[in-house]
Amino acid sequence: MLKRAWFAVLLLTVGMIGHCAAARSTIELTTGGKTRSFTPQALLARPDAAEIHVPRDIAYGTPMTFRAVPLADLLDEADLPADSVLEARATDGFAAQLPMDLVRNRNPEAAVAWLAVEDPAQPWPKLKGKPVSAGPFYLVWVGKEAASVRSEQWPYQIAHLATQPSPSARWPALGVDPALPATDPIRAGQTLFVTQCLACHRLNHAGSAAAGPDLNVPMNPTEYFQPAALHRYIRNPASVRDWPGRTMPGFPPDQLSDREIDLIAAYLAHMAQRKVGR
Repeated sequence: MLKRAWFAVLLLTVGMIGHCAAARSTIELTTGGKTRSFTPQALLARPDAAEIHVPRDIAYGTPMTFRAVPLADLLDEADLPADSVLEARATDGFAAQLPMDLVRNRNPEAAVAWLAVEDPAQPWPKLKGKPVSAGPFYLVWVGKEAASVRSEQWPYQIAHLATQPSPSARWPALGVDPALPATDPIRAGQTLFVTQCLACHRLNHAGSAAAGPDLNVPMNPTEYFQPAALHRYIRNPASVRDWPGRTMPGFPPDQLSDREIDLIAAYLAHMAQRKVGR
């Protein structure tokens, strides 16, 4: 009986591992209230799949060549609000908010989004310092303006893509004081925060990400970091504090200028006075 029990447990464990592997190798796309699922094999067999070269790949830090599908071809042509976004959720809790006009662009004079698909028979290299690759689904950019797409808009290990209302409409708790003028730099800091920080963090419990801590409750970073230390931490976290499990990357000047870091810090300081219930 004991042997049978252990054998049953072994079968269950193998089955669960197989189920997890199958789930990881499928991407879901939700548009217009309808969800579709794609396997790597199905995407790679599409007639619009093509080999693309990425001269400045963000995840790998080197030029890369991928087999990929134009993201715009996967999106429904439904009439979506101009300020809606495509939320890209990854298996590690990362959740990027991608402007719809950006992901729908097909003009190579700007930046064009492609969904790179890892062929199970030809796996991609492991990411630096990680035991996994960027696959099986990775959003990459080509075109003359691809270098202008920010680092957090290159999500990898994507599990789900879904059209959503704009972050400001979806999560009012992210909002600054309505009395601030439209040109106040704090509003620019909010925009940068949504693009560069909300992908990993929440603020006032608002957001979809689960990779990092909430940046306003119970405490805001401006409440325990001196300004210079916070600036340095955003630029290079390991230079301030480091540990084996640290996942926050640094943001080099070509991704966040000193001025932009200061704008994010100003937004955080402002939101420290606008905490929601804990």
